[in-house]
Amino acid sequence: MKTLQKFGGVAALTGAATNLLAIVMFITLSPKGLGSDDPGQTAAFFADNLAVLRIWYVIIYLVFGVSLIFLSMALHERLNAGSPALVQAAAIFGLVWAALVIVMGTLSINDLGTVARLYNENPAQAVTIWSTLDSVETGLGNNGGETMINALWFLLLSWAAFQARGLPRILNYLGVVTGLAGILSVILALPALTAVYGLGLIIWLAWLGIVLLRGNPGKTA
Repeated sequence: MKTLQKFGGVAALTGAATNLLAIVMFITLSPKGLGSDDPGQTAAFFADNLAVLRIWYVIIYLVFGVSLIFLSMALHERLNAGSPALVQAAAIFGLVWAALVIVMGTLSINDLGTVARLYNENPAQAVTIWSTLDSVETGLGNNGGETMINALWFLLLSWAAFQARGLPRILNYLGVVTGLAGILSVILALPALTAVYGLGLIIWLAWLGIVLLRGNPGKTA
């Protein structure tokens, strides 16, 4: 039990670090073309920075996705005795979220290579292809299916943790706020809500990682 909790703590801290890296890299690379409203500028950026972006995608998607599997298992073990039905549902959502992140990472890495290769051969075609691929990635990832699944996971998990008293109460409240912000960010498409969701996710994961590594019972206010 203690071993899985330690693995869960490391997984949570890994998740916080990969999401923080994602934000820092995006802010750093945005002026150079990443995430530009101009598909042509984005395609050109992909072609010029293919190797760096592949490494970045592996870290923020694949590493993060694998860490979520261990985190879901650790939280299931920690909370199961106090609220088994809710924890079982939360575990399912957690594993679905992990699968979506890994699928998104694989898809994004493949799309990145496709657009970069086409841009060197036919820039106009690369721009057209990227516009289509970007719509698919957005629908599956942030501001789409991945965010909605993650937000529902936050709500279920926080509810279960309240009942089981397995995590600090304030951490559970943060989970509820983050989950609601995630759902509303998808429905209303407001950048402010997306920021609250992203920041809440990082803080929640980092805090949870510390709790799991310390073995705190979570009954603190």
